[in-house]
Amino acid sequence: MNLKYLLVLLIVILIVFDTSKKIKETPLLSSDRILAMGDSLTYGYGASSTQSYPSKLSTLTGLHVINAGINGETSSEGLKRLNKVLEDHSIKLMLLCFGGNDIIQRKSMQALKSNLKEMIHIAKAKKIKVLLISVPNVSLFGLSPLSLYEEIADEENIPLASGILSDILGNPSYKSDQIHPNALGYKLMAEKVYIRLKDEGFVD
Repeated sequence: MNLKYLLVLLIVILIVFDTSKKIKETPLLSSDRILAMGDSLTYGYGASSTQSYPSKLSTLTGLHVINAGINGETSSEGLKRLNKVLEDHSIKLMLLCFGGNDIIQRKSMQALKSNLKEMIHIAKAKKIKVLLISVPNVSLFGLSPLSLYEEIADEENIPLASGILSDILGNPSYKSDQIHPNALGYKLMAEKVYIRLKDEGFVD
């Protein structure tokens, strides 16, 4: 094997290694807003408004986090109002957390996936980044992950915050009822979302 061939091979290896590194996002500016879009888990059912995860996340990031959670809302209902919510041009990042009510109401999981993807497309069209937050399937047998969130994240090439709610709702000390966190649970949720935002480079 000659020296020229070795040099070419080394260059190829270095290029592959370098491009395999994750490119982080540009940190949000102090004037940028984060939209927390979801249902009661975003609204903060089971705790006061100042104890919701968007409120706690705002404190952690130092950024304005809009709480656009509505109790009892399904993904199809969230999809219908998203364009109106995104009229605020200062929104640069959307935290998307839907699925709990679709599961409880036995809605089609394919429809849930379609609705989530459409919300992501709407945000992308407005140059808004998206972090998807997975919701576990709550049944008589406990919590189980839904693969559709990983599928969406892969298909849409967006970051996923997975397992956060499973960990919280699997611990009675963090719950206000069977399907909602309490103040401590929302605080932990905010902290875990904050870690994901830092990992992705959205915040320093």
